[in-house]
Amino acid sequence: MADQQQQGGSGFVLPQPGQTQDNAPATAAPQAPAPLIQIGAGGEDTSSRDLLVGGGILLVLLIAFFFARNGYANMLVRKRVPPGKANAAGWWLFVFLASISTGVVLAAVNSAKFMTPLIIAPLGVVGLLGLVLMLLSGRR
Repeated sequence: MADQQQQGGSGFVLPQPGQTQDNAPATAAPQAPAPLIQIGAGGEDTSSRDLLVGGGILLVLLIAFFFARNGYANMLVRKRVPPGKANAAGWWLFVFLASISTGVVLAAVNSAKFMTPLIIAPLGVVGLLGLVLMLLSGRR
C-alpha cells in the first residue's frame, strides 16, 4: 500500500488504524447515538388544518354519495321495485358509503390516532349493516 502512495496510485488511501484524516491520533471518546425519529408514530397531535382538510373532503364525498343514492333509488324504481323500498335501499347505500369513507378519511388524517378498534370497529359494523340492509331492502 505504501508503494501505491509513492507511485501516485488512485489517490484514495485508507487511513491507518488509530489516526484521523489530519494524521492526528484518534481519541476514544464515546459518542452518544443519534436519536431515532419515527415518522407517524402517533405521538404528535393532529393539526386543525389536517382535520379541516379531512372534513372538507368528507363533505364533498357525502354530497357525491347523496347524488349516488338518488341514482340508485331511481334505478331500482325502473327495475319495478316499489318506490318505498327503493328509497330505503338508497338511504342504506348512503349509510354504507358514508361509514366506509369516514373510516378512510380518518385513517388518512392520522392513522395512529384514529385507526383504533374503538373507532374503526363501529364504522365497520355500521358499514356492513348498511350493505346488508341495502341489498335486502332493494329486492322486489
